[in-house]
Amino acid sequence: MLVTPRTTAGARADRRAAAALGGVRGFALAARRLESTRTIEEVVEATAAIAAELLQARVAAVCRIEQDTLRVLHHEPDDDPRPGWRLRSTYRVEDRPALRRLARDREPWLAHAQDVTGAPVQPGDDGAGDPVEVEMLQHLGAASSLGVPLVVDGAVWGQIFAMRGSEPGLFTADDVARAEVIAALAGAAIARVDLTDQIRHLVTDDPLTGLSNRRVADDAAEAALESGEEVCIVMCDVDGLKRVNDELGHDTGDDLLRAVADVLRRASERLPGSTAARLGGDEFCLVTVGQHRAEVNDVVAATMAEYPMPHGAAISYGVASTAITGEISARHLFRRADIAQYRVKRARARARKSAVPIADPAVTAERVIVAGAAAITAAQSGVVPRLCAMAAATTETLGGSAWAVLMQRDGTASAVARGGSPADAENEQVVTSVVHGSWLVEIGASPNAAQGAAVTTALHALAAVAIEGGS
Repeated sequence: MLVTPRTTAGARADRRAAAALGGVRGFALAARRLESTRTIEEVVEATAAIAAELLQARVAAVCRIEQDTLRVLHHEPDDDPRPGWRLRSTYRVEDRPALRRLARDREPWLAHAQDVTGAPVQPGDDGAGDPVEVEMLQHLGAASSLGVPLVVDGAVWGQIFAMRGSEPGLFTADDVARAEVIAALAGAAIARVDLTDQIRHLVTDDPLTGLSNRRVADDAAEAALESGEEVCIVMCDVDGLKRVNDELGHDTGDDLLRAVADVLRRASERLPGSTAARLGGDEFCLVTVGQHRAEVNDVVAATMAEYPMPHGAAISYGVASTAITGEISARHLFRRADIAQYRVKRARARARKSAVPIADPAVTAERVIVAGAAAITAAQSGVVPRLCAMAAATTETLGGSAWAVLMQRDGTASAVARGGSPADAENEQVVTSVVHGSWLVEIGASPNAAQGAAVTTALHALAAVAIEGGS
């Protein structure tokens, strides 16, 4: 049973001072402090410090509750050398009854390991609170603790936790009320910061890829040009997006665009201060500042080689640099990079049309294996994406113009996917049919391409890998 202790004049003075700190003036200062925060991390750290001050807590913590798991985000003080005051990083809600009620019913809780005279109490004693929390207090050598829900936009976002030693006395219902006011102020701050972040993402981010959008790219280019350092703009275009959309669907096409974004994001990470953006459709760009054109070109080329595109697609890119153009506007630098990109794209198309594959069947078979295996590895899981990627890669390696993946049922073959450039489809080609189970893959090849058992065996092996690996 908990009893009310007698207090001395000095103790009463201390409590009056604490009450003043936790009164209107203290909460007004707390509100101003939280109003100045700009990130969730700042809100969390400020809230923990405010709770420690206004609740006269030995330790105060802000915790996040997600998917029935509580995670300690920050606690004050955060540099206490005594290991007994360090909090575990995560707890399962189901393992702590008081926490479960808080998360589901928004019910605050109190727990005491001592009565008001300082005598120890046992889990289950009247007035002690939840036995699990009492056991934790005993383990830590603490006297009292509380938890209140931190609500954001009508849902429990987390918990404010506080713990005291023997002084300045046990937490009371008034302390819980103070903690709830702190939680309300913190919840409003989190909602404000979160809304600001959402608006910023809507304004600056491409929703499909997560890269920056055209507005950010334009601003980054203008700021880079004002720096006086060398500025490079890399314009990128996706070769094969229309074919992928037509043959495999727009969901697969969106996956391809996200794969392109991943490559540019990785390249941007290797070029400090750069900005990767999607301009729209299949157009992407990279804006760099302070890096030489040769270095930018090497990083982009190496990153693209390291992360090839799935489904036989590719990225054409061109680079424009102020080191070559001299003083120039951002708009004209983008235009020069775009012209360079289209020049590369056209050169690739001409090379594909005029290429004469190696006549040696053994060398050709080796190239087919390398290209096909890389395409299968980079493709999405599943038989059809793997077969399409393999067919596109091997057809290009053999100088062909079109390919097809078909399913055989009851003696009839139905096309599942076809590929190839309409401009190239007019060229003469040789078709090699590869059958594996119910699948039929037609691989296009230039009439000049090497033929023979080695090449055929390589194609059959790749088909088997694509089919068996995707099943």
